[in-house]
Amino acid sequence: MARILIVDDEEGIRTSLVGVLEDEGFEALTAPSGEQALASIDADELPDLVLLDIALPGRDGVEVLREIATRWREVPVVMMSGHGNVETAVKTTKYGAYDFIEKPLSIDKVLLTVEHALEQSRLSRENRDLRIQALRAQEILGSSEAISALVEQIRLAAPTNGWALITGENGTGKELVARRLHLESRRVAGPFVAVNCAAIPEELIESELFGHEKGAFTGAHSRKRGQFELAHGGTIFLDEVADMSLMTQAKVLRILQEQSFMRVGGGETLNIDVRVIAATNKILEQEIQRGSFREDLYYRLAVIPLRVPSLRERREDIPVLARTFVAQCCEASQLPAKAFTPAAMEGLCAHDWPGNVRELRNLVERLVIMTPGTEIDAADLPTPMRVPGALASEPVRSLGDARRGFERDFLVSRLSENGWNITRTAEVIGIARESLSRKIKSHEIEVERG
Repeated sequence: MARILIVDDEEGIRTSLVGVLEDEGFEALTAPSGEQALASIDADELPDLVLLDIALPGRDGVEVLREIATRWREVPVVMMSGHGNVETAVKTTKYGAYDFIEKPLSIDKVLLTVEHALEQSRLSRENRDLRIQALRAQEILGSSEAISALVEQIRLAAPTNGWALITGENGTGKELVARRLHLESRRVAGPFVAVNCAAIPEELIESELFGHEKGAFTGAHSRKRGQFELAHGGTIFLDEVADMSLMTQAKVLRILQEQSFMRVGGGETLNIDVRVIAATNKILEQEIQRGSFREDLYYRLAVIPLRVPSLRERREDIPVLARTFVAQCCEASQLPAKAFTPAAMEGLCAHDWPGNVRELRNLVERLVIMTPGTEIDAADLPTPMRVPGALASEPVRSLGDARRGFERDFLVSRLSENGWNITRTAEVIGIARESLSRKIKSHEIEVERG
């Protein structure tokens, strides 16, 4: 049952509104002055809505409105006045009033306004709760000096419209940082559009980013809105931005400068309002020296440079990350709660983690699924991670099994380090792509997508 506080110095109006609202199933409270209204809000639980007269003895309704809007922003306020005019209505709305009703009051108007205000309040609470859930889901875990500094930078940068360039090794969580920037920004109600520039074929990237008109090229059977257009009013995240060709970089730079573009094959100029966040695992200063990345685009993107530290630089965060991932994986797989033994945790903390947080999460998921019992011990870890003495408690295995286990662990580590890109990993470890694909299948390695 919604609680509605009626604030009016005329007893007849208070009595009339109480009767009407209680007949509709609401709980009605009253106060004859602004001071008493504020005292009742302060002493009791918050009302769901306040009906507030402007002409009150002592502190007038506008002053009371401003205090409610400052101290209890979530409480909607509907103003009432017998001397209503456009200027007064605009003034109270500016100070946070949901609506303005003129006296003499129309019961139908009052009830309709109350219903709309309560519905708006409900939606606002739901959006706030969803945002809190989203922030928790995108929480950056850890308390190390490196990660604490990054979190503080995000806190300062997020509320602004400044464009950001996020750098860091594969698997460090660059997209997580981008999403956090969006969720803590004033654009949170707008879309967050993530584009993996490395995953889009060169011949399709213009259509993907800018959209196309019907008949623009073979296969363009209908109009398509591009990612920039879809991100209007929100944030666009250009992941692996250094993998775009110089030609595409030039077109993106023009869009970023002009905040407008045309679809492929189109003649209409579309204006956009987007915040741009880019990310790369490459050192762009070196790419500029090689001539593979535009210097002007670099300075356009790097208004706010953010570097995500590798897991090697924040080893003290490994225990909290590992425990969190274990809990999440157990819940997702509907398995009993599991935990690492001290020896296993020592092995995790000693590892260099070339694939960073992504590698750690993938390993934890595998251990949760494949380890029997509720404890994950050092003997359960991949061979390179076992601390001295761990092998002593391990069941005896053949040399062939040991080689096979080492090869599987090595491949998982290199794949994670290279963003699970099979072609790139094959080049790094010096074998043919087809050979690597066969080994992945043989070892039953699940390749992470996206």
